[in-house]
Amino acid sequence: MNLFLPTIDIPNIPDWLSVTLVVIDVLIRLTVIFWLPYNRKPVVALGWLMAIFFIPFLGLIAFLVFGSNLVPKHRRSRQRAMNQIIKDVIGGEDAVLGEVEISEPARVAANLNYRLGALPLIGGNKFDLRESNNDALAELAEQIDKATTYVHFEFYITALDTATEPLWDALVRAHERGVSVRVLIDHIGARKYPRWRELQRKLTAAGVPWRLMLPLKPWKGQWQRPDLRNHRKIVVIDGEIAFTGSQNAIHSSYNLKRNLRKGLNWKDLSYVCTGPVVHQLNAVFVSDWYAETKELLLSEIDVSIINDAKVNINQRPLAQIVPSGPGFETENNLRLINHLIYNAEERVTVCSPYFVPEETLLQALTNMAMSGIEVTLIVCEKGDQFLPIMGQRSYYEQLLRAGIKIQQYPGPTVLHSKFMIVDDEITFIGSSNMDPRSFALNFEVSTFIVDRGMVSELERIASDYISECKELRYDEWINRPVYQKVTENVCRLWSALL
Repeated sequence: MNLFLPTIDIPNIPDWLSVTLVVIDVLIRLTVIFWLPYNRKPVVALGWLMAIFFIPFLGLIAFLVFGSNLVPKHRRSRQRAMNQIIKDVIGGEDAVLGEVEISEPARVAANLNYRLGALPLIGGNKFDLRESNNDALAELAEQIDKATTYVHFEFYITALDTATEPLWDALVRAHERGVSVRVLIDHIGARKYPRWRELQRKLTAAGVPWRLMLPLKPWKGQWQRPDLRNHRKIVVIDGEIAFTGSQNAIHSSYNLKRNLRKGLNWKDLSYVCTGPVVHQLNAVFVSDWYAETKELLLSEIDVSIINDAKVNINQRPLAQIVPSGPGFETENNLRLINHLIYNAEERVTVCSPYFVPEETLLQALTNMAMSGIEVTLIVCEKGDQFLPIMGQRSYYEQLLRAGIKIQQYPGPTVLHSKFMIVDDEITFIGSSNMDPRSFALNFEVSTFIVDRGMVSELERIASDYISECKELRYDEWINRPVYQKVTENVCRLWSALL
C-alpha cells in the first residue's frame, strides 16, 4: 500500500475525475508540509501531518476546524489594545510598583508576567482561602447583597440549582436596586447542565446585562475553533472585594445524573481578596467584557488604589494577576510556571486535577527532581473525565523514575484545586490546570503571590490533602496490567493534536 499516492479505485468514476482527485490529494499533502509546521510545536505539527497524510480530506477538514489555537484576529487585536490601555491606566512601565526587596527569581518572574500580561506586582493585599464550594457560593451571595456600585460576574460553568439560586437572586436584587450588574458565561461550559435555559430566561426577564463568552453562532458571524473556551472564574464587587480560583458557579456535585450515580463531589480552592489586586482582576473582566461587547468599562477601574499600592508595596502579600489564553500570542501561564519551577531552590508542590504535562513542563519538573529538588504532585486518583485522567497516568512512570512523589487523592471526590508552591515565599493559584488545554486553548486567570504567610496556608491545605492520599510507588506502578498501559498510551496521543 502506498500511503503517499493512494490508488483511487471507484467503479464507474470517469478517468478525468480520478486524476483530479489524485492531483488534489497530492497538492494537499505538499501544501501542508510547507504550511502547517509554521509557528507550531513540532509534536503538534507532526500529529496533524500524520492525520492529513493518512486521511487527507477528513484530516484537512479537521485541521481547518481545530488546527488553530488562537481566537480570530479581531479578538487578538482587542486583547493587544486592552493590554496597552491597562498598562497606561494601571501599571505604567514598571513591573514592580514601588521600591521593594524581593528575591531575584521573584522579580524576574514579575517582569516576565508584566511583559506577557500587562499587570504589575503590587503590595497591600489580603487573601482569605475558601475550601468549601457551596459555602463559598453562599458567601458570595451575601457580599453581592451589599454591593452599591457594580458587580462583575464571570464563570466558565454556571447553573441554576440549590447552591446557586441564592446567588442569582442576589444578582437580580442588585440590578433592581440600581447596581451595575454584568454577567459573562462561557457558551459551551454551561449549556450541558440542568436548567440552563431557565437560567437564561431568569436573567433576561430581570433585565440583567449578560453575554455568552466565545459564542459559537456561525449564522451571526461568531465563530472560532469550537473547543477554545473561557475557563476563568471572577467576581468583583464595587472594586473593593473579589473572588477567584478553581471553583465554578454550580453545586459541588455538578448536578449531572452520572455524577450523582457515582457519588462524585468536587473539592475546590478559591480565595476572597481585598486590596489593589482586586483592580487587576477587574481589568481582566473589563478585557473579556470588551472582547464580547466592544464596550469599554475603564471608568470602573479605580487608579487611586494603585497609587496606594506604591506606598504600601512592602505590605505583604505581593500579588500579580496572570491572565492567559488564546487571545495572547504566548502561553503566559506555562512560561511563568516553568520559570518558577526552574528557579526553585528547595521544593515544588503542584496540585492539579488534570495533569498532562507539555514537554517543557515535563522537562522542568523532572530536571529539578533529578537535581535534588523535592517535587510533589497531588492529583486525582480517578477524576471525572476518562481521556485526561488516562492520559496523565501515562506520564507517571517517567515522573516517578525522576524522583517525583505522586500523591493520589481518593475518589469519589474530584480534587479540583489548582495551585503550586515554590520554596518558602512563592505561590501560584487560580483556574489553570497543568495540561495543554489550559496552556493553549482556555482563557485562564491565576495569581502569582509572593508571601510566606500564603505559602504556610497552602502548605497546610496540601498537607491535609496528602493525609488522605495514597502515594504512588514506582515498583508497584510499573507492574500494572498491560491493558492499562496500552489504554493510557493511546489516550496520551490525543494531546499531540492540541
